[in-house]
Amino acid sequence: MKIRFTKMHGLGNDFVVLDAISQRFVPNPAQARYLADRHFGVGCDQILVVEKATLPGIDFRYRIFNADGGEVEQCGNGARCFVRYVVDHGLTNKREIKVETRSGIIAPRLEDNGEVTVDMGVPRFAPNEIPFISDSDAAVQPLRLGAHDIDISVVSMGNPHAVQVVSDVNTAPVAVEGAMIESHEYFPQRVNAGFMQVVDRHAIRLRVYERGAGETLACGTGACAAVVAGIRRGLLDSPVRVSMRGGALSIAWNGPGQPVLMTGPATNVFEGEIELPEEL
Repeated sequence: MKIRFTKMHGLGNDFVVLDAISQRFVPNPAQARYLADRHFGVGCDQILVVEKATLPGIDFRYRIFNADGGEVEQCGNGARCFVRYVVDHGLTNKREIKVETRSGIIAPRLEDNGEVTVDMGVPRFAPNEIPFISDSDAAVQPLRLGAHDIDISVVSMGNPHAVQVVSDVNTAPVAVEGAMIESHEYFPQRVNAGFMQVVDRHAIRLRVYERGAGETLACGTGACAAVVAGIRRGLLDSPVRVSMRGGALSIAWNGPGQPVLMTGPATNVFEGEIELPEEL
């Protein structure tokens, strides 16, 4: 089976984008893992699938598969690439579209300078909506990791995030603690682990260990979650520049009940065709 694809990235968080409208193909878990494999497949952090909308008044449906083959609810960097893709490939002539995801409707907009702004929706803090096992939706929560405790802020941006403040992201134990947090028993559906260094009230540095993908060069929903957590904790003021290893995003949030706005680039890398093994 031959599949057409486009390789894209948002600040180094890279994607294989599939047009499931024209070729009517959605990968199963094994096929997703093959596509994401950097030795045998195309290589990516996530696979993004463009489908026809199933709801009235909506332009497209957006599905996301992690490198481990699991389907997830949301991906901020992917959302920017999604709107760039559908515009560049002539699937729409709109600059702003409405897109359905597993976690709800988002509204990405292509700006005149080529960057993309995405209304990521209203962040949620109730433990049952994340999900997170706790009796409280406090801005700071203790979490036991092995023999020591850490403080985290838990927030859903359509997908679950646990953000901790560190003194220096360069020396933060992202690989070790990120994996422990991702699979912690208090997160029944696993979680994305963010490590945030506050530079000043309008700037942070961030690394994210993503659920099902490991550490990535950038994470859009992780950037949103970190800024929301920082504002709730009284450490930050909107807007905030979030610097990650792949580049920077601008995140704005005006407080509880308000949506998070994310602005940043989306880049085409190349297009191609890959033949998937029959046994997948």
